[in-house]
Amino acid sequence: MVTNTSGKKKTAVARATVSEGEGKVRINSQPVELFDPELAQLKMLEPFRIAEDELRAAVDVDVTVEGGGVMGQADAARTAIARGLVEHTNDAELRDAYMAFDRSLLVNDVRQSESKKWGGPGARARYQKSYR
Repeated sequence: MVTNTSGKKKTAVARATVSEGEGKVRINSQPVELFDPELAQLKMLEPFRIAEDELRAAVDVDVTVEGGGVMGQADAARTAIARGLVEHTNDAELRDAYMAFDRSLLVNDVRQSESKKWGGPGARARYQKSYR
């Protein structure tokens, strides 16, 4: 059985394919162990740490990530992997464990950066004015 899921964070979009296998996790066709920085790598593998150890050995996960920065991609991949595992195993206990740990494992974070407006250096900040 093959399960396709997706996850988003800011402008990063991750698509994960979970299938029966021997525990390979690939990000953009490369083993997750080669992904840098290590903090992002640990974030991506979080769903496996919460689930039982036998689960990682039983599935292959192939993730394609595009857009955004490194940590945004890591968050998007993490959501896609967690959703894929829940859908693949069809396990309500696993779903509840993910929700108890962190809701963003299964639910996309909809926050986006606000666009810059005229009259200032950023979205809300205004240029200072001086009368002398």
